[in-house]
Amino acid sequence: MENLISLVNKIQRACTALGDHGEGSALPTLWDALPAIAVVGGQSSGKSSVLESIVGKDFLPRGSGIVTRRPLVLQLHKAEEGSREYAEFLHLPRKRFTDFAAVRKEIQDETDRETGRTKQISSVPIHLSIYSPSVVNLTLIDLPGLTKVAVEGQPESVVQDIENMVRSYIEKPNCLILAISPANQDLATSDAIKISREVDPTGERTFGVLTKIDLMDKGTDAVDILEGKQYRLKYPWIGVVNRSQADINKNVDMIAARRREQEYFANSPEYKHFAHRMGSEHLAKMLSKHLETVIKSKIPGIQSLINKTVAELEAELSRLGKPIAADAGGKLYAIMEICRSFDQIFKEHLDGVRPGGDKIYHVFDNQLPAALKRLQFDKQLSMENIRKLITEADGYQPHLIAPEQGYRRLIESSLTTIRGPAEAAVDAVHSLLKDLVHKSINETVDLKQYPGLRVEVGNAAVESLERMREDSKKATLQLVDMECGYLTVDFFRKLPQDVDKGGNPTHSIFDRYNDSYLRRIGTTVLSYVNMVCASLRHSIPKSVVYCQVREAKRSLLDHFFTDLGKMEQKRLSSLLNEDPGIMERRSALAKRLELYRSAQAEIDAVAWSK
Repeated sequence: MENLISLVNKIQRACTALGDHGEGSALPTLWDALPAIAVVGGQSSGKSSVLESIVGKDFLPRGSGIVTRRPLVLQLHKAEEGSREYAEFLHLPRKRFTDFAAVRKEIQDETDRETGRTKQISSVPIHLSIYSPSVVNLTLIDLPGLTKVAVEGQPESVVQDIENMVRSYIEKPNCLILAISPANQDLATSDAIKISREVDPTGERTFGVLTKIDLMDKGTDAVDILEGKQYRLKYPWIGVVNRSQADINKNVDMIAARRREQEYFANSPEYKHFAHRMGSEHLAKMLSKHLETVIKSKIPGIQSLINKTVAELEAELSRLGKPIAADAGGKLYAIMEICRSFDQIFKEHLDGVRPGGDKIYHVFDNQLPAALKRLQFDKQLSMENIRKLITEADGYQPHLIAPEQGYRRLIESSLTTIRGPAEAAVDAVHSLLKDLVHKSINETVDLKQYPGLRVEVGNAAVESLERMREDSKKATLQLVDMECGYLTVDFFRKLPQDVDKGGNPTHSIFDRYNDSYLRRIGTTVLSYVNMVCASLRHSIPKSVVYCQVREAKRSLLDHFFTDLGKMEQKRLSSLLNEDPGIMERRSALAKRLELYRSAQAEIDAVAWSK
C-alpha cells in the first residue's frame, strides 16, 4: 500500500513540473483526479503547528498576518530506521536539506520568487518532500489560512482570493479536507468548518481537528465537539495539543512535545476515555491509512481517465499536425513530405482508391460520344453545300471523271467540326482534375496547418494542369488535323465503281451533277466521316489520358519542387507560417501527453503488482 502514496506523490510532482496543478486549465488536468488531503484553517488556528507536529520538525515560516501565501504540497516518505532525515524541493532537484531552518528559509524565498516581496498570494504550489524514519507515508497540501481582513500591503481582494484558492482544492470530489479549528473559539465561527460544510455538507470527506484544547477557559472542555455531538462528521474528531509559543521559542524537542501531548489527554479526566485516538501521532497514522484506502479505490478510475485522455490528446495532436523544423533543410523536407502526402491522395482519387476518378471515364464513355453524335454532318452534306463545293472544286475546267478536290473539301469541312468535341473533352477532363486537386488539398491534413503552403501547392498544381491542358489540346487537335490531312485511300478503292462515274449517260457531261449523283457523293462522304469519328472516339481519350491524366500522376508538382530548391529560408519559413495559438497549444498538448504517458506507465506498474 505504501507504493500507492509514493505513486501519487510522483505523479503530483510531475503534474506541477508541467504546469498542471488544478488551475481550471482548458486542457485536461490529471491533478484533479488524484486523491489528496488539503489542510484548511483560519489564521492562528494552529494549522502550521499541526503540520510540524505530524512531521516532527520545525520547518514552516511563522509570523503575523498571512504567512502561507502559496500552496505547499508536503510529501512525507517513511525512511528506514536509523537513516538520516532530509528534505528536497521539486524546484531544487538533487539538493538535500538536512537543516530544517534552511527549509523554512527556502519556503519563504521560493514564495517571494513567485509573488515578489509583496504580501500577494499565488496558486502555484511548492513541492516539499521529507524523508524520515519518524514519519508515515502521507501527502498533505497546506493552503493559505482563511482570513477576514487584508493586512497592510495586501489588496482588499486577498480575502476572497484565498477563499477561492481554498475552494478550488476542497470542492474536488477526490480531495479530503483536514479542517482545523481552535478549541478556544466558538465552533460556529470556525472558518474551516464553515467552508468545509459548504463543499462537503454530509461530512463524508472532512476530518475535524481541534487545536488549542489546553488553552480553553477553566471550567470548559471540548468533549461535546470531540464526541461529535456539536458538529457530526463521518470520521471522529481528533484533538491535538501543540507546543506553546514559549516551547517554540525554547526549541522544545518535538518528540518530547508529542509525549507531553499524550500525557495531557491520558491524564485529563474529561479526555482520558478516548485518549487513544487523540494527538498528532494518531492523526498522522489515521490520515495515512485513510489516504491509502482512498487511493486504492480510485486507481481503476484514474487508469480509465489516463487511458481516455491519452487517446484524446493523441487525436488532437494528430489534427494539429507535426511541429515545424527550425533549419532550412528541415523546412524543405517538411514541405516535400506534405506535398508527397497531397500527391499520393491525388493519385488515389485517379486510381479509384478514393472517389472522383470515375468521372473522367464518364467523359470518354458518355460525354464525348454524345458530343460527336450531336455533330450535324447532314448540314455540311446538304445538297446545296455539296453542289457548291463540288462545283467550286471544278474551277474553270469541270472534272471529267471524279471531283477529288470536291470530295476532299467536303470531308475536311465535316471533320473540322470534330475539333469542338475534342476540345470539350480536354476541357472537361481538365475541370475534373482541378476538382480532384482541390479535394486532395482539403483531405491533406498537414496542409490545413499551413494556409500559405496550401495556397502555393494549390496554385502550383493548377498551373501544371493548365500546361498539361495546352499540351493535350495541341496533341488532340492534331489527331483531328491528321485525319483531315490524309484520307484513307482504301476506303474509296473499295467503293462500287459506278459511284465515281457520271450520272445518267444520256445527259450531257456538263449536266452530270444531278441530284442522284450528288446524293451518292454525300452518302460516301458521310460514311467516311463516320468511320473517322469512330476512330477518333477511341484515340481522343488516349491522347487526353496520355497528356493530362498520366502526366498529372507523374509530374503534377515537378515545377513546384524545382522552385522549392531555389527558395531562400525566409521564403520557406513563410510557407510554413502557422497560427501562434496552434503552436502554443501543440506544445502544451505534447507536454501534457508526456505527463499522462509517464503516469500511465507508473500507475500500471503499481496496479499490476498488487
